[in-house]
Amino acid sequence: MTDRPTSTTPDASLRRAFVFLAPYWRRLVLVMAISLVSTGLSLVSPYLSKDLVDRALIGRDLAALWRIVGLFALLGLSAYVLNVVSGLRYTRVSAEILFDMRLAVYAHLQRLSPRFYARTRMGDIVSRLNSDIGEIQRVAAEAALAWVGNVLFLVGCAAMLVWLDWRLALLSAAILPLSLWTLVRYRARLEARVADLRQRSADIGSFLIETLQASTLVVTSNAEARERGRFARLNDRFIDALMGMQRLTYLAGGLPGLIVSLGASAVFLYGGARVVAGSLTLGTFAAFIAYQSRVNAPVQALMGLYTSLATAKVSWRRVLELLDAPLDVRESDNAQPLEQVRGELVFEGVWLTTERGVPVLEDLSLTVPAGESMALVGASGSGKSTLAFLLLRLLDPDRGTVALDGRDLRTLRLEDIRRHVVFVEQEPTVLHASMAENIRYARPDATDAEVGVAAADAGLDEFLTRLPDGLRTVVGERGAQMSAGERQRIALARAFLAQPSVLVLDEPTAALDPVLERQVVDRALAVMRGRTVIVISHRAAVASAVDRVAVLEGARLVEVGAPSSLLAAGGAYARLFGPAPDRVSS
Repeated sequence: MTDRPTSTTPDASLRRAFVFLAPYWRRLVLVMAISLVSTGLSLVSPYLSKDLVDRALIGRDLAALWRIVGLFALLGLSAYVLNVVSGLRYTRVSAEILFDMRLAVYAHLQRLSPRFYARTRMGDIVSRLNSDIGEIQRVAAEAALAWVGNVLFLVGCAAMLVWLDWRLALLSAAILPLSLWTLVRYRARLEARVADLRQRSADIGSFLIETLQASTLVVTSNAEARERGRFARLNDRFIDALMGMQRLTYLAGGLPGLIVSLGASAVFLYGGARVVAGSLTLGTFAAFIAYQSRVNAPVQALMGLYTSLATAKVSWRRVLELLDAPLDVRESDNAQPLEQVRGELVFEGVWLTTERGVPVLEDLSLTVPAGESMALVGASGSGKSTLAFLLLRLLDPDRGTVALDGRDLRTLRLEDIRRHVVFVEQEPTVLHASMAENIRYARPDATDAEVGVAAADAGLDEFLTRLPDGLRTVVGERGAQMSAGERQRIALARAFLAQPSVLVLDEPTAALDPVLERQVVDRALAVMRGRTVIVISHRAAVASAVDRVAVLEGARLVEVGAPSSLLAAGGAYARLFGPAPDRVSS
C-alpha cells in the first residue's frame, strides 16, 4: 500500500486504537460498571444451589425452597435487564467509535494525491474502508463487552470454586495450560490466513469495480466468457483462503474448548467419589458443578473471542496501512487566507518526477497574467495535466514554486485555493442526483436562477428541454444515461456556478463535434472574460481561440506565444497544428 514504514507493532497499534476510545471513556466506564453488577448477580445464583440441595431438598424445608427459588428468579431477571441495558449502550458507543475510525480514514483518503489513486486499486480501498472496519465493528460490538464480562465472571467463579473446595478447584485448573498452549499455537497461523482471506476478498472487489465500469469494452470485445472465467478463478482462490481460515478457526477455537470439557469429566469423577465417601456434601458438590459448568462457558467463549480478536487485529493493520499512506500535499500550520484574487499565475523553475523517477516537468518557468486565456498543448505525457494538479495543489513540485498573485501556493489555505481555482476534468464526475444538484455541488447555496444561468452558459438549454423534469431530472449512476458531451457541459456549468478567479479546463471539448466545440470554448471565454482561463487541449480550434499558447514537449516548455505567431514561426506548435506537408506522388 505504501513504501513508508508503518507502526504495526502490537503496542503501537493498541495505542493508536486508544485515540478513538479516549473521547468515550466516561460512557465506556458506565457500561463496564453495569456489566460488573450484572456479573456479580450471576455469580450468586450458582451458590444458591448449595442451599437448595442441603437445606430445601435434603432438609425438606418448603419455606426455604420458595425463598431460594424466588431469589433465583429475581437474580436472573435483574441480571437479564442489566445485560440488555449494558449491551444496548455498548452497541451504540462502539458504533460511534467505529464511525469516528471510518471518518478518519475517509478524511485521510480525501487528502491523498492522484499518485496514491494511480497506484492503488479502488476495490482494495473500499474493502478496507468497508469490510475491514466492519469486521472491527463486529468484534468490538459482539466480543469486547463479552470479553470483559467473561473475564469478570471467570475470576469470580474461580474464587468461588476455591472457596467451596480447593482440591476440586486445583484439578479443574490443571487442564487449562494445555488449552491455552493450543490456542496460542494456532493464533499466529490464523492471523496469516485471515490476512490472505481479506486480500482475496479485495481482489474480487477490485475485479468487479473494474469490469463493471468497463462493461461496454467487455461486451464489444466478446470477452464476457473470459471475464467470467477470471471471476471464477478469483472466487476459487477466495474459497481456498476461506476454507483454510475456517479449518484453523476450528482448531484454534474448538480444540482448547474440547480439552476443557474433557478436564471437567475428571472433576465429576473425583468429586462424585468424595460425595459417595461422605467427605463432601451433595449440596457443596452441586454448587461446585454449577460453577464448573459456568466456568466452561466463559473459558470456551474467551477462547473463541481470542480468535475473533485475531481477525480484528488483521483488519486493524489493514486500516492502519490506509491511515499511514503518506500525504504528498500538506497544509502549512500557519497557512494564510486568500480573499481577493486577480488570477496571475507564475511557475518558476518547476521540476517534478514520478515515483519511479521519470521526469514529468523539467525546469518549467511560465507566467500567465491575470485575465489572460492560455492553452497548454503538447503530446500525451508531456506534463499538461500535471500543471493543472499543481495549480490545485493536488501535487507539489519537487523543486521550484507555483504562485498565485505572487504568493507561493504552499503558504495558502487549501480551501481558499480550491475556491478560487476550479478544475474541469477531461472525464468529469456526474453524481447519481438531479441535474440541479450536480451543477450546484460546488455551491450548494446557489439559487435556482443561478443554476439556470450556469446551465445556459454551458450550452445545456436544448438538452434540458428534452428532459421530463428539466433541472430536477435525476441522472443515472456516473451519468451513464447521458452522452460524454452532456457530462462535460454539466461539469462546465458546475464550474461557471462556482464563479472562480481561475478556470482550468482539461480537454473540455474532447467529446464534442466541431460545431459544438467552438461554441463551448467561446462561451467559456465569454463567461470568464476578465478572469484567467487555462485550457489543456490537443484541438487546433481550441488553441486558436485563446490569447496565448504554451507548448510542452518532452517534459519541457519549448514555446510560448500567440497562436498566429507560433503558427507562422514553424516550430513545435506548427508541427502540431499546421497544415500537413504536400505528399509527393510516386
